[in-house]
Amino acid sequence: MTQTSVTPLIGSEALAQLLTGSDVVVLDVTVHFPPARFDGDYRPESGYAGWVDAHIPGSRHVDLMTTFSDRDASLHFTKPTAEQLSLDLAAAGIGVGSTIVLYDQGSMTWASRLWWVLRNAGIDARVLDGGLAAWTWHGFPVESGDEGAPAHSVAPCGVVDLDLWADRDDVAAVSAGTSSGTLVCALSPEQFAGTEKTRYSRRGHIPGSRNLSAKSLLDDNGLMLPATDVSVRARELSASAAPIIIYCGGGVSACLSALGLVISGYDAIKVYDGSLEEWTADPTLPMVTGIEPAEGDRCRES
Repeated sequence: MTQTSVTPLIGSEALAQLLTGSDVVVLDVTVHFPPARFDGDYRPESGYAGWVDAHIPGSRHVDLMTTFSDRDASLHFTKPTAEQLSLDLAAAGIGVGSTIVLYDQGSMTWASRLWWVLRNAGIDARVLDGGLAAWTWHGFPVESGDEGAPAHSVAPCGVVDLDLWADRDDVAAVSAGTSSGTLVCALSPEQFAGTEKTRYSRRGHIPGSRNLSAKSLLDDNGLMLPATDVSVRARELSASAAPIIIYCGGGVSACLSALGLVISGYDAIKVYDGSLEEWTADPTLPMVTGIEPAEGDRCRES
């Protein structure tokens, strides 16, 4: 499988058609993140209970708090090792020839996260546009209970590394102007400016960043905007230096922004896996607040 052979988004009607066939793996990958009550208030919650309450028929719940993540890493939701990924794929019943559809009960951020993990490994997957809300809005049925579709034995997928991740050193070099690239913060304008409480150690954004909120790429119904509209939102990036390195708080919302940019024709995209959870924990790394443009970053450092 290659990273470009399948369109990353799938609509509810198309998924309903797929479910009449075989070897379709549908995964609910929801994690809930309550709003921060104070700076540093980090409280992820499994979405398993929501899946038990209502899910797409034949789907299974995969908990990204413990699966498709590096369970030995010091940071949350860190990309898995190749060995971990292979084991998690087999446990989920994903193998050669599997058609993979990912969805969540929110704004597609968690589905996009696993999509990016798989994309980096050269494995095609699709994200259900609008998630479970869109599925039910279209009138398609849901099931309840804790019995998902069984994971069948499959021929293992080959796992590669397409180098779609950036690390702290990559980001620091672009921020300092010693390496080519463009930093994009996928958080809300309020989080970017530092006027809203953060789940992490410090407020604001990495110096030199542009702000393209992941949720600004969705319409009022939670569907991804058409590619032309995403391009308009991202027009400032059209002539930017490559690669585009997207970050957020923990490397999750950044993957939704990456999804939007990919369907709009952008390539040379990387996601900063550690994002602000890693960056803000190091007091030697600068953060800035305010909403002035990235060039020169005349904002206040913290």
